Amino acid sequence: MQEHAASLGGTRKRTIHVANLDPAAENFQYTPVFDVRDLVSVPEVMEELGLGPNGALVYCMEYLTENLDWLRDELESFEDDEYLLLDCPGQVELYTHVPVMRSILDSMRVWGYDGNMVSVFCVDSAFLVDLPKFLSGSLLSLSAMIALELPHVNVLTKGDLMPESDIENVLSQSASQLWYREQDRRYGFFESDQAPPPNQAGHRRDRLTDAICQLLDDYSMVSFIPLNIRDEDSIDHVLATVDHAIQYGEDLDVRGADFDDAQEVPDSDE
Repeated sequence: MQEHAASLGGTRKRTIHVANLDPAAENFQYTPVFDVRDLVSVPEVMEELGLGPNGALVYCMEYLTENLDWLRDELESFEDDEYLLLDCPGQVELYTHVPVMRSILDSMRVWGYDGNMVSVFCVDSAFLVDLPKFLSGSLLSLSAMIALELPHVNVLTKGDLMPESDIENVLSQSASQLWYREQDRRYGFFESDQAPPPNQAGHRRDRLTDAICQLLDDYSMVSFIPLNIRDEDSIDHVLATVDHAIQYGEDLDVRGADFDDAQEVPDSDE
């Protein structure tokens, strides 16, 4: 995203600063403008408190919420019109079960960032090939959307590692259609008005799954954007969607074409 945004033209061109908010991060393919590990890190907490990786991560994030002055000072070092990407932990419990990320966002709202934030929820494209995982990813995304209460964009990552036809096939269908395909594979039928045999094990679970699919479809709650980092158009589509979610560029001045001083501007008739 950094490289792509820097190559754009007009008002969409920008420098994207990337900061790390993951205390368990090990390796980066970017240089963070600030790093939460300077405040607290998972390896240090594991060694000093004898906690496991998950417990240490939760401790680190709670420690961050107790020391938000550090984050505020880092954020205030940037101008109002600068574009900042916060690379957050991937453990979904921090968004669905533990209110630490919501606490951080609430503080950022108080600091004046409300209306300028969007959450980008990344799901591995491998979830597409298996219906239970697809539904799980959809529900986790929905949980994060409700918990964070921000404009929300769901991105399917690692699209370059999956056959494009497989991704398009799934994204072109509703959750219910995928469910009926799974039913057809398991029970030998497809029509939605048919039900599994009464004595079939898991019949109650099947009904619940069907109801979840219908809910997701009826209210169009969750949708995904595929991301292939080897495809410029794919990267641009994701960035444009995120920009639209926060109306990025709405207040920026329109830039005209740059002409060389020695170059004559053509008449409109020409």
